[in-house]
Amino acid sequence: MAGVRRRDRRGRGVRGPLTPPQAPVSRTRAERFDDLVDDEVRRLGLRWGRELARVAFSVEEVPKVEPWFDGPVPLGATVPGDGKGSVRIVVYRRPVEARASGDAERARLIRDLLVEEVADLLGLSPESVDPSYDSPDD
Repeated sequence: MAGVRRRDRRGRGVRGPLTPPQAPVSRTRAERFDDLVDDEVRRLGLRWGRELARVAFSVEEVPKVEPWFDGPVPLGATVPGDGKGSVRIVVYRRPVEARASGDAERARLIRDLLVEEVADLLGLSPESVDPSYDSPDD
């Protein structure tokens, strides 16, 4: 018998998944992070859809920095288009997760980061992009 043998102790059958795949608990941390970014992008798109039509949003694990880099690790970046492609706003998952102490703070960091990047891209203040933006100076 070629194949994978699964252990069936005590004759109760092979153990299956504990939760259905559509349940929130079965999503990975990276998938939940992507969902937070998607929700925020959708929220910003409701107000700034026309201005953000040629902007691509993405999530990457960590930023590419030189080994001699000595400074704060960026949480996100705006990557200019090459003439053909669109501008890309990137959120770095690991640095955001390392800086946030919980789910609420992670969601707030993502919101503030995207608002700041969009504001910088559009040449506006973060408060005009999103009136609920909390300035870090406050």
